[in-house]
Amino acid sequence: MKREIISTNNAPEAIGTYSQAVRVDNTLYVSGQIPLDPNTMELVSDNIEQQIQQVFINLGAICEAAGGGLGNVVKFNVYLTDLSNFGSVNAVMERVLSKPYPARAAVEVSALPRGAKVEIDAIALLDT
Repeated sequence: MKREIISTNNAPEAIGTYSQAVRVDNTLYVSGQIPLDPNTMELVSDNIEQQIQQVFINLGAICEAAGGGLGNVVKFNVYLTDLSNFGSVNAVMERVLSKPYPARAAVEVSALPRGAKVEIDAIALLDT
């Protein structure tokens, strides 16, 4: 089993005791991403669609640093502070992903770091 820590300046640096992602063999485990601009480490906007879009930009940058992309994701876990924003998640996912879509779970949570409205983590399969 080969384990590799993945890190990129094109996504927000970890704000806690975790890595941006860990690759084990051909599986990539991407830590939850919130809508931080990687340059300023501030939330990109209060607008939910802009927040979701930034989260996918961050996830994509991490996947790319590991040698893949969003198309390699097989599962997303979506955390929303208001489940009524589920439609916005679908709208952004339709813009940034291609069919067939990966598996997904979505849950409402009481709060997220830095006051974010959304956090998403991912599992991706990469070429060996």
